[in-house]
Amino acid sequence: MYILKTEKSFDSAHFLAGYEGKCKNIHGHRWNVEIEVKSEELEKEGQLRGMCVDFSTLKDELEQETDFFDHALIIEKDSLMAKTLEALFEEGFNLKIVDFRPTAENFARYFYDRFKERGYQVNKATVYETPSNCAIYCE
Repeated sequence: MYILKTEKSFDSAHFLAGYEGKCKNIHGHRWNVEIEVKSEELEKEGQLRGMCVDFSTLKDELEQETDFFDHALIIEKDSLMAKTLEALFEEGFNLKIVDFRPTAENFARYFYDRFKERGYQVNKATVYETPSNCAIYCE
C-alpha cells in the first residue's frame, strides 16, 4: 500500500453554538489540514508512471478546499439570529455557513468526504485546531 500525504493551513474564526465554555464565543484558529491518499499500485505508463497521484494536483486541490475557509467566519447553519447574520453580511464579512458544527472532528470528516468526492482513495484526514490538538477521520 502506498500512502501520500500533503498538508495546508488556513486561518478562520468560528464559535460553537450551544457549548458551555470559552468556545461558545467567536475565536480563531490556524487550522492545519492533512490529507492522506492511498493506492495499491503505481501508475505504469505516461506522465504519472511510478506515482500514485500527482503531488502537484493533490496539493492544488487541498489548497482550493482550504482557501475557501481562509479568513472567514465559519457559522453553523441556523446558529445565529437572522438579523445578526444579515448585519454581518451587510458589513461585508466573509461568512461561510456550514451544515455541521464547526469542530475539528466534523472538519476532518468534511475534508475526507470532499477528497473522496474528487475521486481519491482517501486513507485519512487530520485536522489540527492547535499545534497539539487534532481530530482524525478514516473509514
